This record gives sequence, structure tokens and C-alpha cells, in this order.
Amino acid sequence: MTTPRPDSEVERKRSTWWDIPLTIVIAVGVVLLLTTFVAKPFSIPSGSMEDTLAIGDRVLVNRVVYHLRPIERGDIVVFDGSDSFVPASDVPHRDPITGALTWVGQSLGIVQPDSTDFIKRVIGVGGDRVTCCDAAGRITVNGTPLAEGSYLYPNDAPSLDAFDVVVPDGMLWVMGDHRSNSADSRAHLGDPGGGFVPESKVVGRAMAVLWPPSQIQNLEIPSTFSSVAPAAPGNS
Repeated sequence: MTTPRPDSEVERKRSTWWDIPLTIVIAVGVVLLLTTFVAKPFSIPSGSMEDTLAIGDRVLVNRVVYHLRPIERGDIVVFDGSDSFVPASDVPHRDPITGALTWVGQSLGIVQPDSTDFIKRVIGVGGDRVTCCDAAGRITVNGTPLAEGSYLYPNDAPSLDAFDVVVPDGMLWVMGDHRSNSADSRAHLGDPGGGFVPESKVVGRAMAVLWPPSQIQNLEIPSTFSSVAPAAPGNS
């Protein structure tokens, strides 16, 4: 004859059975909260930021920093290019379930970014005059030439496209470090947005490379940007 188990033992086993999925749900929820409001991983989708960032590198994007300080020249930023780099007609549309699953996967860093997500370096902020190029072939910001050798792709020219723009307030002029392989602000000069990216579309600043181990590094602002003169009054 089988002896009935005490109620306390049954309850303990039931509680143990629920502990594992409950712990997983809580852990995923915490991760999603952190990636939504604090920091999130981002997988590099193209070679436009080589050699600083290679295809497949995973970077940590700080989503809080721009609530504490303005976007600065030299920052590497992740932004939504809808209506600036990508026409509204080309923005992908998903049903609610697919959209939710994609969002979770991207938040956890296991799903590739959308085609509307970009990562570039900020060259000019609101009010800046950015030109290409001076007699030495350098890009200038407010008349100050940039020494870009520390981050430009080897043997790349700063730009083969001539331009002379004044960045409107609340906008950014962005460029990839692999200039000959980057469809950045230069490629969208003739678009309705003029090649500028709204600050409101910036997701956050890429702070560090997390993967692969051989590439782990902090992403500092190059020293050349510290010498850039302030924007001329009334430029914006």
C-alpha cells in the first residue's frame, strides 16, 4: 500500500517545478528592461566602420548618456535612419507578433539589426560647417582640419565627394570610418533630409566592443575633435 505524500512535500515539489521557468521569465524581463532603457548590444551589419568596427562585432550601446550630455563630435552613434537614410516607403512593416519577437531578439543581441538601423561617427553637430576638402585633402569642421589617421580605414581618403554643409540645429552630419565603403550623410545630400540625421533618432552611443574577445576595447572620442573651433554664431 502506497503511503500518501504529505501535503508539504507535494507543495515543495510543485514550487520547485515553477522556480525554473519563473526565474527565466524574470531574468529575461530584467534584461529587456535594461536593453530598452539603459544599454543594449548591437551587431555590426556592414563594413562601413572598418577598421574601428568589423562586420559581426558586438558593441554595447549606451542609451542613457545623451540624457546626461549632448551628442559630441567624434561619438560613434547608433540611429534609426527612417526618413533620413531610408525613405518611409522602404521601412519594413511587421505584424505585431513578428515585431514583438524581433524586438526581443534584437534587445538580447541574437537577431540582426533592422535595415533602418545604422552606426556611424558624428562629424558635425548643429551649427557646424563641415566641408570637403581643404588643400591638403582634409575634412574641416568650422575651418578646423581633422587629422583622421587614427580611425580612417587604411589608405582611404577622407572623402572623394566634395561638399560644404551647415548642420541645422537638432541634426547631425555622420560618416563611416571606411569612407570608400560607407553610404553616409554624403550619399543622401540630395534626399529630402539633406543627409542630416535628427538627434531624436539616435538610439545611443556605442561605448565598447564586447565581442569577439580579440576586439574588446573602449570606443573613445579621437583627440582631433577636441581642437575643433566652436560653430560660428547664426550658422544654424
